[in-house]
Amino acid sequence: MNEVREFIPINIAVLTVSDTRTELDDVSGQTLVTGLTDAGHILIDKKIVPDDIYQIRAAVSHWIADPQVNAVITTGGTGVTGRDGTPEAVSPLLDKVLDGFGEVFRMISYQDIKSSTMQSRAIAGVANATYIFCVPGSSGACRTAWESLIKEQLDYRTRPCNLVQLMPRLLEK
Repeated sequence: MNEVREFIPINIAVLTVSDTRTELDDVSGQTLVTGLTDAGHILIDKKIVPDDIYQIRAAVSHWIADPQVNAVITTGGTGVTGRDGTPEAVSPLLDKVLDGFGEVFRMISYQDIKSSTMQSRAIAGVANATYIFCVPGSSGACRTAWESLIKEQLDYRTRPCNLVQLMPRLLEK
């Protein structure tokens, strides 16, 4: 018989990558904030930066260096246009890549948007004991990523395994 596990809230930062969004019309960022707070997690910080690799990297690096931040979720900049650079900004920061995140995200998205999902370059990984998830900028994609993948993996009660139970071991050498 499995022991009953209590929910463990973690501190999550949200970064919206957009040249046009403000706090007033950042539907995708707000979708993530609502999802994580409704689940019982703590929004530790939220920012909006333009589609600029160095501004994205600076914001994410700041949170990676902060031991109070357990996870970062970015939205936007994962497409294929000239200004889409979130994967290029974040990938060099990752200690380990969670390849399965992007693969499963695209598989789930295919059910809704068919072959258009191949345009998504969603990625995830871990850096300095901080989980990082980079998802597309549409509110639908944010909802899909949160509800179908991230929410369960950031819930200590999820079996057979979850990312929260690994947090104490992320800095092992």
